Amino acid sequence: MTTEPRKTGAGIEDLVEMTTEIDPELVAICNDLGSQTDEAKAIYMTSRNIARKLVGDETVEDRVKQRCVTSTGDPAVADIMRFVNDPVKAGVEAIKRGAPILVDINMVKAGITKMGHKCEIICVLDKDEDAELARKYGITRTAAGFLKCRDMLEGSIVAIGNAPSAAFAVCRMIESGIRPAIIVGTPVGFVNAAESKEAVRSMDVPSITCVGTRGGTPMAVACVNELVAIANESKCKCKCATE
Repeated sequence: MTTEPRKTGAGIEDLVEMTTEIDPELVAICNDLGSQTDEAKAIYMTSRNIARKLVGDETVEDRVKQRCVTSTGDPAVADIMRFVNDPVKAGVEAIKRGAPILVDINMVKAGITKMGHKCEIICVLDKDEDAELARKYGITRTAAGFLKCRDMLEGSIVAIGNAPSAAFAVCRMIESGIRPAIIVGTPVGFVNAAESKEAVRSMDVPSITCVGTRGGTPMAVACVNELVAIANESKCKCKCATE
């Protein structure tokens, strides 16, 4: 027996409705590269303005915190974020030179904006597709993926939003002499998440992390996307200064 798809009497024009009022001023000043329509820009800027009031707006670190607050809907995450060894400057410089962005899971890869930079975004899971290395050594696929990418790690942008084991693997490679440009580490969960982020902070490498069990993909993505936004603003200023 076949079933016919249900048809509605409404045309697409009848179903199109904006979810928020459009403020032209907010649309005009929106700097979010992922917001392509007026509705998306208005939503982003309204959320961002709320976050500015909650977090403050004095430093570039505040800007990263604002984005994490808007991405999680949780103002408290601003208080658990940690910035070590001037990571915003390091991250912006890495983005400007097109450093590869190595991420632990495809959700992080999907969330990072593809606009405003020439960085290749690589999910390390794709480097050990058959889990050969993971099975051989009995480690997680994300840890194995970063080990597979060890020759790409020098000078790269590392973004880990899910897997504590991946963060530990990166730390071991740093101890062996490899140096990424920056680590964005926000693994989430009750097993090793807090400890892995503490390990990242102990490395002599620029890092953005959070304290405790909270974190996750939205925070990792927010951090990288804000670094891209800041990199594009500084590019514009440099260009305008020479004109």
